[in-house]
Amino acid sequence: MEKRLLQIGVLASGSGSNLQAIIDDIESGNLPAKIAVLIVNKSQAGAVERARKHGIPSLIISHKNFSRREDFDAALVKALQEHGVELVVLAGFMRVLSPVFFAAFPQRVMNIHPALLPAFPGVDAQEQAFNYGVRFAGCTVHFVDEGVDTGPIIIQAVVEVQPDDTRDSLAKKILAQEHRIYPQAIKLYAAGRLEIKGRKVIIRDCQTPAIGCTNPSCEEG
Repeated sequence: MEKRLLQIGVLASGSGSNLQAIIDDIESGNLPAKIAVLIVNKSQAGAVERARKHGIPSLIISHKNFSRREDFDAALVKALQEHGVELVVLAGFMRVLSPVFFAAFPQRVMNIHPALLPAFPGVDAQEQAFNYGVRFAGCTVHFVDEGVDTGPIIIQAVVEVQPDDTRDSLAKKILAQEHRIYPQAIKLYAAGRLEIKGRKVIIRDCQTPAIGCTNPSCEEG
């Protein structure tokens, strides 16, 4: 019997490197999911070309065509629902979503942030961390709520900041970890192993900690 694939919808605004990481994990057979649709809010977003190369349907829905944020979100919801999306994955989507969106996809929106939340939320997180002089930086996969980078944390990966690191070198190290843990978090969701209890995300049947992660990977279950 063929294994059922989780239908995901990806929202992006930029180059889509995390989109590519998800695509690669799907095509390798490691992630039992299908990208039902990519939606971008900028026509020049590089994510569109990545989707085209892999036969993934894509839509351009510009926020500039809507006078109200809620109307833009309603258009996103309509498109995602028409494509049968079960989990919404934000991959560099530079818009704050409204309650209209979360009412349609309660606890079914995931994001990755290039910092160890709750430290350094918002934009330019890598630069914030670098300027602050942290010894360790990293990234966080979390469920999205109505705040800015405030949702329950699923997985975090840590990188050490070396004395000779620059803003760019630190950003590259963090991005490499993003590409590793984002597909992992989606895989846990697809397996039904994530449970939200208040601020905590419980990963069921965990046994093995992941190197470089503050949360376990649960790959061996």
